[in-house]
Amino acid sequence: MHPRLTLALAIMEAIAILSYAISGLVEARTKRLDGVGTFLVAMATAFGGGTVRDILLDRRPFSWVEHQWYPIVIFVLCCFAPLVLRTFDRVINERVLLVTDAIGLGLFSISGTSRALDAQMPWFVASMMGVATGVFGGIIRDVICNEVPLILRDSRPYATCALVGCWFYLLLDYINFDTVYSVLIATGFILVARLVTFKLDVRLPH
Repeated sequence: MHPRLTLALAIMEAIAILSYAISGLVEARTKRLDGVGTFLVAMATAFGGGTVRDILLDRRPFSWVEHQWYPIVIFVLCCFAPLVLRTFDRVINERVLLVTDAIGLGLFSISGTSRALDAQMPWFVASMMGVATGVFGGIIRDVICNEVPLILRDSRPYATCALVGCWFYLLLDYINFDTVYSVLIATGFILVARLVTFKLDVRLPH
């Protein structure tokens, strides 16, 4: 893997993990979970998709095991979560959850696709791997919080945005576009697509 791409993916995963952890904290807060429950939800949300990806790619050790400072940061964040969430109570709402979830969706989906390509996976498998990386954290979060997963109850494009973005990345890779810019552009596409379709209330047919 190109060194610049390796660095870009590392930065992206760190941002995605933090974004998903925050969405997990917000969801745990709405369910009035205790500290242990909050940490569990944040961990599952942040690492669920990446762990599924690593299992499917037979990649060891898992990303969060290899980089132990990820769960350490989340643990510290959870320790101060009540104070932080109370302080920013006016801005921690459904909109914040939507934005952090969209950021995590874009970053994880493209990083998952890139790592699948690096493992010599076919295009279709790589795109599915990217979608799984992007959505499984949110699915596990919702299941733990006793909610029907957002991907199933919301007809607005979610996994669809991730899938299109992954194929956009594959196209950029096929034409030998700069790898780092390909990752950033495709990630931005998923983020914007998710927010725009939500804002415009675009819905998929039943």
